[in-house]
Amino acid sequence: MRLIIFFIYMPLVYSELHRFLTAYTRISGQTFAEIPEFFAVTTLDDQQIDYYDSNKKKLIPRQDWMKEFASTELWKEYTDIREKLQQIYKINNYVLKEEFTQSDGVHAYQRMYGCDWDDETGDSHGFDQYGYDGEDFISLDLKENRYISPVPQGIPTVMKWNNDREQLETLQQYFGHECVYWLKELLHLSKATFKKTEPKVSLLQKNLAEDVECHVTGFLFKNASILWRKNGQAMSDSSKLESRDTLPNEDGTFQRTVALYVLPNKWKKDRYTCVVEHKSLTETIQKILTEDQIKRNSEFKHG
Repeated sequence: MRLIIFFIYMPLVYSELHRFLTAYTRISGQTFAEIPEFFAVTTLDDQQIDYYDSNKKKLIPRQDWMKEFASTELWKEYTDIREKLQQIYKINNYVLKEEFTQSDGVHAYQRMYGCDWDDETGDSHGFDQYGYDGEDFISLDLKENRYISPVPQGIPTVMKWNNDREQLETLQQYFGHECVYWLKELLHLSKATFKKTEPKVSLLQKNLAEDVECHVTGFLFKNASILWRKNGQAMSDSSKLESRDTLPNEDGTFQRTVALYVLPNKWKKDRYTCVVEHKSLTETIQKILTEDQIKRNSEFKHG
């Protein structure tokens, strides 16, 4: 099962696609005691929020804002679910080895399910995918409300699951409503822990011959617009700009750098400004490029 994530930089586009995802993995045939045979991870917007494995046998919150939620009865229920799945997936591994007529060796059975939600349009969709040894095995077609498989070994399981109409209706309800509800609840919980502070903007340069980097950190939403303006006009020349990947901070906020490839004799003649915009900000944040605003060499460290 291959998951490819594309990072696309689009200035002045404020809607953001949020993702709530749970992944279970069961590995058979491995002999390393430090590697658990079963583990489960839940992520919100690509950040891990909880973790469980067959060695620890505990569901562990991975973010500070999850600790309050971890004290509820629901948390114990989620822990019990993972303990039961640990046994179910062990059986599934044996069955799959027979269906694929495999000898002993290391094999991995995986499930990845969750939902996406666009906070601007309100659009959402769920997904439920199974993989075996890194390849697609079974997936749930929510439009048709049935399971499908790209391989013949998955057909017996697909037929069995598709005959359970009650379970299919339950999943349809979960992916259409409950999953998005919990995504919104957890998203609200994560953002509510932060004070209403503005992102920090720094202008960095290794030396006079290098590009000037506009480094922004501490913003709450990955789709915050970070761009350079020249004399008040947004720059569109890709040869002079480089927007780098958005990276997570440990506290749940994000950081990103947008580099400006313009020599000092040019930017000293014109007015270049790094601009940060997002609908969550009370006002646009601007940092004008001047000599006294730049930090160089020992003045900063790249994270």
